[in-house]
Amino acid sequence: MIRADEKLSGYDAWIIVATALLIFMGLMAVYSATLTNNPALQNNFVKQVIWVFLGIIVASAVVLMPMKWFYQYAYVLYGISILLLVLVLFLGKGSGGVHRWFILGPVRFQPSEVAKIATLFALARYLSEENRNLGQIKEVLIGFVIVLVPMALIVKEPDLGTALVFAAMVLPMMYWTGLSLFSVFLLIAPAITLVSAFTLKTFFLAMLLIVGVMLLSRRGLKVLIPNFLINIGVGVMTPILWAKLHAYQKKRILTFLGLEQDPRGLGYQVLQSKVAIGSGGVFGKGWKEGTQTQLRFLPEQHTDFIFSVVGEEFGFVGVLLVLTAFFVLLWRAFNIAAESRSRFSSLVVVGAAIIITFHVVVNTGMTVGIMPVTGLPLPFLSYGGSSLLANLILIALILNAGRRKFQYF
Repeated sequence: MIRADEKLSGYDAWIIVATALLIFMGLMAVYSATLTNNPALQNNFVKQVIWVFLGIIVASAVVLMPMKWFYQYAYVLYGISILLLVLVLFLGKGSGGVHRWFILGPVRFQPSEVAKIATLFALARYLSEENRNLGQIKEVLIGFVIVLVPMALIVKEPDLGTALVFAAMVLPMMYWTGLSLFSVFLLIAPAITLVSAFTLKTFFLAMLLIVGVMLLSRRGLKVLIPNFLINIGVGVMTPILWAKLHAYQKKRILTFLGLEQDPRGLGYQVLQSKVAIGSGGVFGKGWKEGTQTQLRFLPEQHTDFIFSVVGEEFGFVGVLLVLTAFFVLLWRAFNIAAESRSRFSSLVVVGAAIIITFHVVVNTGMTVGIMPVTGLPLPFLSYGGSSLLANLILIALILNAGRRKFQYF
């Protein structure tokens, strides 16, 4: 029998309305972006509508399932997702040596989307188990290994952008569990070193920053020396890691940093995106009236650069509406995470919110030239069945946790 304080709450209307608005805006943008005589592109809108209905059905089922079930089978789901990631490397399809999808008749299935959710469950279960002490290095490392295994397999596909999503969820979830800010800084420091190691000057400044923070923390030489050596090692390894990147990945990074001009390649994509967004003005050119969109100057306009279509055709008002909907969604998600009595549910919500946030920040930043072109879709707006289904499941998990926020298990 359920106690009075364990009764189910209602569904969060703010999240439902925000998600519905984003899906509606996405369908309008995809329709406009695929308005052409090309039958293959025209069919994409119909496919997206079908995926919306399928996604709502799956999300409805996820909302009704007890969160305890996801806790119990977290590691099983994680194992299945790892198996799928291994299989796609051998059986997957793609062009130019890329192995990201299973093609099942008319459907393309991307296992990395399943892996995001399964890894979220596995990490949330690990961090929520009793007597978990993140003050011990071994327990922190195990948490990182849970994420690094699928991340490494996805890099192998190769799909660096999606792999970075996995890295984004680790530290916020650990911090939510109780990892100190100083520990978070120590874990971020190698990434700072990696980025700064391209020139001697920036590397020296980064090391000054890292050493300065460690000295101010007054943790002693036992902390200072090992972390100093680790960051020096990362700086030495950076040229080796750079040599292992694919040519297109190097080009994206160099173009983003302004170290290489590419007006006919990646630079062209960002340039056309900026023109489209800037030409939209306050109220936009009108639905199906965007010149950059309809003349097909925008690259990948129904997928990676769907935000540019919104900016051109709906203007600043449309962009503000989309960003506000995302803000409301994430604001309500973190409220649910803070109120949830179940540690596992709380961590699942935080991880889901971080995954969505990372996609939004990188995709919108990419379209205005402040982030590298990574190929990450904009949640609920970009065309793509696997991505839409995964994001609707994340929303369902947030709603599920909110509905059961007074329950322990």
